[in-house]
Amino acid sequence: MQNLIITATTANSWIHPEIKNWAETDDDLIQDAVECAEAGAAILHVHLPRSSRATYIVDKIRSKTDAIVQAGMSSFPLEERQTDFDCAPDMLSIILNHHAEEFTSVTVDRIHPLSELEAYAKKCAEYGIKPEWEVWHTGSYWNLNCMIGKGLLKPPHIITMFFGWPGGTWCPPEVESYLYLKRFMPEGCLHTVSTMGEEQTKMAALAICTGGNIRIGTEDNPFIEGKQPAKCNAELIERAVWLSKKMGRGVAGPAEAKKLTGIHK
Repeated sequence: MQNLIITATTANSWIHPEIKNWAETDDDLIQDAVECAEAGAAILHVHLPRSSRATYIVDKIRSKTDAIVQAGMSSFPLEERQTDFDCAPDMLSIILNHHAEEFTSVTVDRIHPLSELEAYAKKCAEYGIKPEWEVWHTGSYWNLNCMIGKGLLKPPHIITMFFGWPGGTWCPPEVESYLYLKRFMPEGCLHTVSTMGEEQTKMAALAICTGGNIRIGTEDNPFIEGKQPAKCNAELIERAVWLSKKMGRGVAGPAEAKKLTGIHK
């Protein structure tokens, strides 16, 4: 079994906005991301501003770590993400279906048609950015397979399965859900599991023991144990590294993760 790739999510918690154990300034975000990399995260999932500050953040992170930079906020349509392309991240998060999320004080309801996904695929190829495809149900795979069939994508196809995220595309954070999505996963995929809520450890352990990868951080679940907030994201990453090693699986560093994900930078 290949070593585990850990993705750190450094953004705010959408369902626990009162916790506030995440970075709120550009420089704090940079420091948070670097500390996550030092703790064992090979991929840094960051929400970048829609301005030239995005380039500043990416450049500063890269000056301090070789970890993969993954630009998040797939809820924005393609035409509003030019700054994500301009700052040249290694990866770009793209949802493979309709955004239908219900958070504590935010509702996200946005259509992402296949034509937009195909445009994303072409633009990522043009900019030399690896797409990271967000999978919420098997319909996500239909869109992914369609683009693969049209020759728009080259393997490995990087996907993240989402469990427990509230809203119209909710997928239960259960063993059966994971095995079902894993069963229908297109050939040539490298998958990660993201779980929002207290079931995160259970789903992470399941992914670790079956060859998947995990996404951990304040955006997904800001608690280190029960209802105890983590001191910082690095603490969450350290716990994930400990869990993986206790289960007998090594953790990939940035160089190995780049090789496994097909990033040539």
